[in-house]
Amino acid sequence: MVDVAGLSLTAEERDYLQHPLVGGVILFTRNYADRAQVTELVRDIKALRSPQLLVAVDQEGGRVQRFREEFTQLPALQQIGRQFDVDSRAARSLASLHGWLMASEILDLGVDISFAPVVDLDYGVSEVIGDRSLHARPDAVASLALAYMQGMHRAGMAATAKHFPGHGAVTVDSHLALPVDNRTYQQLSDDLMPYQTLIENQLEGVMVAHIRYPQINEDIASLSPFWLSTQLREQFRFNGAIFSDDLTMGGAEEAGTVPQRTRMALDAGADLALICNNPAAAIATMDELNADAKDYVSAVGHTRIAAMRSRRHNTEALVYCSDVWRDAISDLEAGLQPPEFTLKAYVATIAPNNKDLTAWGTFNEHAGRFARKESGIPRCGEDHFVC
Repeated sequence: MVDVAGLSLTAEERDYLQHPLVGGVILFTRNYADRAQVTELVRDIKALRSPQLLVAVDQEGGRVQRFREEFTQLPALQQIGRQFDVDSRAARSLASLHGWLMASEILDLGVDISFAPVVDLDYGVSEVIGDRSLHARPDAVASLALAYMQGMHRAGMAATAKHFPGHGAVTVDSHLALPVDNRTYQQLSDDLMPYQTLIENQLEGVMVAHIRYPQINEDIASLSPFWLSTQLREQFRFNGAIFSDDLTMGGAEEAGTVPQRTRMALDAGADLALICNNPAAAIATMDELNADAKDYVSAVGHTRIAAMRSRRHNTEALVYCSDVWRDAISDLEAGLQPPEFTLKAYVATIAPNNKDLTAWGTFNEHAGRFARKESGIPRCGEDHFVC
């Protein structure tokens, strides 16, 4: 899985995205100007190949939300976790709403997946995880992540739990260097618990971290047959897609060149290896792996990747004027104390049949607190509405 440089595809990108070893594209903030532009970009990417390339983004909420303008400003998952200690049932409802809302807005663009949810435990030491974590307790993370995944599934999006087997207990940021976690396997059992819960409930994807656990296995986890094959495939009986974290990150550097790291990840059992922010390394990797005379793209791998593709594509009109969308936002705002986000106002014109989008635009101002049904804001089916 690779990335692209800007708001539209270059001729060179169109060429290498058609390479048989490219399985998908991950988008970043630099690829987004507005909804219309990124929808066109995704359409162009998917038109290049059949079967289509998988298109992904990180849209967790909080500080990791690549698309912000014209999107709901989602709260960090930690805000939901705090509610778990007050009312666990209400918190699970909020997690499900968060997952549904995030997924629904992303699917509208044609994007297949957001790499979510984060299931790392909050040990209070990892700045790179921090408020991205749902909770410190494994039972709370498992419960909330399951609800979050179920919300994603209702929207039509596959879920990817990360960062296996657990990034929350190390201080080093794996983007910059290789973290070392000296816990034993038994001590790591709490971190593994949410994965077991999600896998037992039809989790489709797992992203593996660049971390070494020397008391368990000397290999970097993302490049390790022990973690990918012995643990995920055999011990956890996981049959979904395995993604490496970005192989250009500092945490993977000691394993050699990017082509060498990629070869190790795929040999260990990964279905897709991410190579981001380094197109020269991505092209070199394709060239070197092509010369191996080895089939890195198995039929089973294709099936796993295909299962990650969007299961439903809504139109903007149907999502942004739906009762469930409006109520999801209202309930999230009501359930989080204090509310962590406000909404932008959307204005659209809908034809009388309530299906054809005849005009679409956005206000630049925040709409402020979301108005509930009794506020008098027009509902779906009326000629004009504000969401």
